[in-house]
Order: sequence, then C-alpha cells, then structure tokens
Amino acid sequence: MADNVTSLFRSTAAHSPSMAALAREGGDGAGPVDFCIPCNPYFPTPEMFEDMAGKLRDIITYYPSSADTITAELCSLLQLPPQCVAMGNGSTELITWIDHLMVRESLAIPVPTFGRWTDQPMETGKRVDMFPLQESSGFALDLAQYAEFIRARGTRVAVICNPNNPDGGFLHKHAIVQFMDAMADLDLVVVDESFLEFADAEQEPSVVQEAMLRPNVIVLRSLGKNFGLHGIRFGYLVANPALARMVRSMLPKWNLNSFAEHVVFMLKDHGAEYAQSLQQVRKDRLEMAGALSALPGLTVYPSQGNFLFVRLPVGAEGTVVRDRLLTEHRILVRECGNKIGSSSRFLRLVVRPQTDVRRLVSGLEQVLYGTRRGAAVPELGNGTSYSSGTAAVDRLVGSTNGAGFTAVPQPQPVPQQVPQQVPQQIPQPVAAPMPAPVPVAPAPAPAPAPAPMPAPAPVPAAAAMAPTPAPAPQPTPTPMPFPSPVAPAATMVPPGPTPPGVPARGGLTAAQVRGTTGPVPGLAPAPATGWPAAQSWPNAAGMG
Repeated sequence: MADNVTSLFRSTAAHSPSMAALAREGGDGAGPVDFCIPCNPYFPTPEMFEDMAGKLRDIITYYPSSADTITAELCSLLQLPPQCVAMGNGSTELITWIDHLMVRESLAIPVPTFGRWTDQPMETGKRVDMFPLQESSGFALDLAQYAEFIRARGTRVAVICNPNNPDGGFLHKHAIVQFMDAMADLDLVVVDESFLEFADAEQEPSVVQEAMLRPNVIVLRSLGKNFGLHGIRFGYLVANPALARMVRSMLPKWNLNSFAEHVVFMLKDHGAEYAQSLQQVRKDRLEMAGALSALPGLTVYPSQGNFLFVRLPVGAEGTVVRDRLLTEHRILVRECGNKIGSSSRFLRLVVRPQTDVRRLVSGLEQVLYGTRRGAAVPELGNGTSYSSGTAAVDRLVGSTNGAGFTAVPQPQPVPQQVPQQVPQQIPQPVAAPMPAPVPVAPAPAPAPAPAPMPAPAPVPAAAAMAPTPAPAPQPTPTPMPFPSPVAPAATMVPPGPTPPGVPARGGLTAAQVRGTTGPVPGLAPAPATGWPAAQSWPNAAGMG
C-alpha cells in the first residue's frame, strides 16, 4: 500500500478512496481503522447485524417494496405526516433533485461545508455564493452577517448545515427559526440536519416542525450517518406538502433498496439501543477532544457532530500526515485541503471508541513529532497555504490567514507613529532583552513614547521579529464556546502566520476544549432513553 497510497487518493472522484478499495490494496482484505467516514460505530448492534445476515439471501434476491411503503413506515416511527416527507437514496440524491427543481439561479452556502452543496449547483451552471467562515472566530456562523451577505449578493436560495461539516459548529433552534422567517421571501431555505442526532447542546434542536408550516423551507435528514450504515444509502427530507410532493414526483419507483427497507422496519424494536449509541458517541467525543488537545500545537474546535475538526501544528502538511498515518499505522483520516474554505492544515477526525483513539494519538505523535513527543515542528516560511479549488475564496482566506476579512494594513516605518504603536502591540517582557539598538531611552519601553525620536526606525524592524518566539500572550483567558465573528474586525492585530504552539485565533487550547464540547450551560441535555413513550420513537423532529 505504501507505494500506491497517494495514487489511490488522486484516482478517486471522492475525497477519499472507498473502504473496499483500501481493503483490496492492503492485501489481507482488512481495511484500516476508519477516522474518515462519519458514521455511528455503535449501531446497528451485533444482534441486528446477525438478523440481517440470516436474511441476506431474501434481501438481495427480491425487489423491495415501493418507496411509498417504506416512507410510510418511517413516518409512523417519526410521527410525521407522509405527505411532508420524501425519502431518497442517500441525502446526495435529495440534494441533486433540490438543485434541479428549486435552485433557479443562485445558492448561498457558508464554507467550508459538505462538498455537494457547493459542487452540485456549480455542475448545473448555478452561481454559488460562498460565505467564508472565519478561522479567527472558530468557524462559527454569524447568522446576521450571513443574512446581510445574502441580501448584498441577491441570492435566491440559502443553505445552513447544523451541525456544520467539517467543523461541527452548532446553531440553536431559535436562531435558525428567526433566520428562516427573515428569509421568507427567498425561493428556498434548506437546513441540513444530517448530523443533528449527535448534538447534545439543546434538547429539541430540530426545526422539522417549523419547516412543515413554511412555504419555502426544507429540512434534510440522514439515516446512514445516524445508523452507521452509509452503504445502504438512505435519507429523507421534510417540508410542506407541496415541496415534498415536488421532490417525490421526480424520484424513481424503486430508489430505495431492500436493505433500506429491512432496516427501517427493524427500527421500532431497537429504539433504546439507538439512543444508547448516541449517548456513547457524545461521551466519546468529549474524551477524544481531550486526548487530541493534549498534543502540542494541535488545535481542536468545538463540535456537536460525530467528528472533530483539528488544525495541525505549524509546518505539518495534511496530505503527508494522512498518507503516513495510512501506510505506517493503518489509520484513515479526512484531510480537508480539497474543501473550499479549508486547507491542508486541517483534518476532520470521526469520533470513535477510546481504544481506536489511543491508536490515533500514538500515530499522530510519531508522525508529527517523531519518536519524541512534543518535539519542535518546523515552521512554514510564508504562513498558511490555502488550496480550496476556488480562486476567489483562496485569495480571500489565504491573504488573511484564515480570518476571512481584510484587516487594517500594517503600518510602515513612516513618521513618529511607529514607535508609539510598537510598545502597545508587543508585551513589555519582550522589550527587556533588546538594549542593543537604542542605548538608554527606549529600553524601558514606556507606553507614551517620546515624540522627537524619528531615529529608531530600525527598532520596529527588530521588534517585529521578536514576537515569534514569545507566543505566551496570544491565547485568550476565557473564550466563549462559539466566538462571535463581529468583534475581531476592529480590534484584532493584523493577521500573519500563527506562531508555533499557539491555537488558531478563535480555536481552543487543551484546557478549554473539555468545557466546550459538552452541553451548553443552562440547557437540558438530550435524554438517554430510547424512543420515549408514544409508539417508541422520540418526536416529529426525529431522534432527540
């Protein structure tokens, strides 16, 4: 596999080769430990797999029932009206038909995000307005700024992913409902809730009920991700009857296979096991975030999905890390260099059991630091190198080191203002070891520097290089779990390469990550029971 691993990634149209291709390449028929594909590792249960194996001959021999029959069973489980639901052969089929039927000219989407939301409309000639999520704010989406962006661009369709993929950013229900109402004049608003089952920041976070009452809202839900069955390919959307009927009318007669039918009809007997699997994934997410955040220079972002978005230490190249983890440790990870708005500095790592996480951490230690944990990682010469596949986004994100906005230009050594700004930007402990350039007066580095000092023009040049080995003042003492992208615009230091060992602006340090990947204070956690009370399934919003 070592010789062919790079060609495997280059020869596939997807972001990663399939597990079947990797298993064939491995020679022993066994695939790697999968931290790439975001599915539930605890569901279905071994007993459910045994049941399917025992009925495999009949499942693959005979035609499935019609999509209407399978959809009716799912709706009875979810307590949803069948006329408001359309089931597809995976969420990608539904995204394709949404684009063909309802996106007339333009679509807005925050990036980075799930690739089909950017690629599908572009493939059919639509304009895709990409709203860059800022690394400086931890990739949190500010809905007010997004709405302004949509109005300024004149976009007709708006998409929100909650939680977002790949960063796991979460939006509360009330904020999304307000956004839906503010965008009531658009052709369509899509809320992609494919990973919402894994969130625990809010007890009832879905907007499915609200979508059914509005004329221009569709909620997209995934079953393969929640149930750990990507290969079956099934998902569904919920909307008002007119929108749902429009999509259903275009779907093939047998777009759902017999495996999908078998699983849907099994679910009513396994609600408790499913709920327990979600609880275990949420627990694993917290523990995995803590283990990864202990690695020097690695930044872990808050997530409400079943994956974690991490930024590699300065100097680490994601494709090299990915290839070495696969060839040397048989671990598959998602390198995000081909996601628009991301770069090869970032990985998306799926939440897995602790045994697998220990193997991942050990592999990362050896790949990033060699045999000695915490060894220095060489710096890049020119900061973050973005390669997203879209030139406009690349120029914006690359020129701002991931900030996504243009900062105040750096002052040049012109008049007497430069000596006044230098002491304010550089902490006082740094000024002490520099007595050489100016004999006496500038050594204490007082805040109000004397005006008649034009000569120290070379001092800023030397001082500008000094902060590199002194990243200590950079991290914020108590950041919010999801920082607002508005604040940094006026007060932030002009962007540049992030010093080694310092979290990304808005990212989290090891001490902070444990407190922000769990439930938000003041909100009740998701219930740990199965499909409660009424007919053994949670509510119309889906699985709690």
